[in-house]
Amino acid sequence: MADPTTVSPMVTDAVTQSNVKVVAEGPAMAMGSIYQSMAHSTGILFENAVSAAQQQTTLSQAASNQGVMQIYSMDTMAGAGATEKVGQAGEADNLSTLLTVLQSFT
Repeated sequence: MADPTTVSPMVTDAVTQSNVKVVAEGPAMAMGSIYQSMAHSTGILFENAVSAAQQQTTLSQAASNQGVMQIYSMDTMAGAGATEKVGQAGEADNLSTLLTVLQSFT
């Protein structure tokens, strides 16, 4: 077995100071890691929000496009005929017919 040798006090002091430095830097490194993770998560959150907004815009444009296509594909004479039927089916048409009949008796 080797004889116990004494270590210089300067060496033990240097080792102790290195250990204290490493232990003291631990909380700062941990906080830096937490901040970096939070920044990354926030970035992903905003990326997802932008993606959702883009998809919503695409859906609204597609819905508007379908509505315009339906309006343009409608036959104009059929639309005019339907408008005329709606206009003649009201109470005003019945009242004008009644007025005409009453005027015919006088």
